[in-house]
Amino acid sequence: MNRLRTGYVTAAVLGILWTFTMAVTVAIAMSFLTGAAFRPALVWSAVFGALAGVACLRGRAGAGIAATGLLVAGLLGLGPVQTDDVGALSRVLGQAIAAGATAAGLRAYLRDLPPHRLTRHEFEDAVIRFLTGFGYVFFTAIVAIPFYVMVMTSLKNQQQLVQNPLDFSIDLSRGWGLFDSYVELMTVFNFGSYLWTSFYVAVLTVVLTLAFSIPGAYAVARLRFRGAAVFSRSILLIYMVPMIVLALPIYIGYSMVGLRNSVLGIVLIYPVTTIPVALYMLQGYFRGLPAEVEEAGLMDGLSRLAVIWKITLPLSLPALASVSLYVFMIAWNEFLLAFMLLDDPSKFTLTRGIASLDSSEIPRQHLMAGSVIATLPIMAIFLGLERFMTRGLTAGSVKG
Repeated sequence: MNRLRTGYVTAAVLGILWTFTMAVTVAIAMSFLTGAAFRPALVWSAVFGALAGVACLRGRAGAGIAATGLLVAGLLGLGPVQTDDVGALSRVLGQAIAAGATAAGLRAYLRDLPPHRLTRHEFEDAVIRFLTGFGYVFFTAIVAIPFYVMVMTSLKNQQQLVQNPLDFSIDLSRGWGLFDSYVELMTVFNFGSYLWTSFYVAVLTVVLTLAFSIPGAYAVARLRFRGAAVFSRSILLIYMVPMIVLALPIYIGYSMVGLRNSVLGIVLIYPVTTIPVALYMLQGYFRGLPAEVEEAGLMDGLSRLAVIWKITLPLSLPALASVSLYVFMIAWNEFLLAFMLLDDPSKFTLTRGIASLDSSEIPRQHLMAGSVIATLPIMAIFLGLERFMTRGLTAGSVKG
């Protein structure tokens, strides 16, 4: 094994693996984008991948030679990405993307790698860089491909879906007609009401969750009382019981007290699922805050509630933002309880409204458009506040 651990062998093996990865990725992407037939070729990926990997050991010039060779081979029909009955522009574009991505990736993975005997550190460093890049491509594809299919299907009309269900290219000649499904959802299927209901239910869930979890987490983190340790460790026990097990008792109980088919019932039950995780997240953060600051406030005559309001909460804004975002996402995406408890279309949340579109009488593009409407707002909120969520999740992870 040590004899085979040389720069040339490592570069050739990683070149084969990365070239085939790029061939599969580009073939899938171009097939979706153009509706034409692109497919990866294992044999040519192995041949040209090994050559490209060895060439990239020569630095930037070698990467350029590898990219040029892959592009020329692809245009001649001998490359890692094969095409059938594809237009000239699509063919050139697909081969150029495959060649460029392959050469750029190999150059990044094999940089500073000597061509001859490798140390263990050099070998492992190259392998780890490759696995990192492969992980980015693989998991991005898992997320991006279904989302792309969902968006493209929502922009189709019924005739296009019937003619070729697997064609996910965009017909720009339709103009604003691409968004007919979204217009119909808002005007015919009352999706504006569903959006508003989901929004204020999620906001109320966040408010109720913080109202109960902040004092509870502070008590566990700062106060000394009998059973504090047991309470702290048992906070997340509720998640050991699947929600489907609790569904029937909740349904019976709500029917008996008259809360079924009401938004109030949804607002009351959602915090039950979010308060435990909020307590768990906040107590770890509160333990990480310096107790001396709060003690100084108590010595200055502040009450315990005033200390929490004026000192603890301002210092905990990253954690509060993280918890609020997490709870909002849970409430926005919750489906089981809404599906079980709501029957009146005028009270549907967004997820319940989308479920009502899953019918043979409603075009499939409307269901996809509803899914896009449900996904984009929460995606925008998450991307905008992601730094707060990351900071809040990691805060308190060392101390406490």
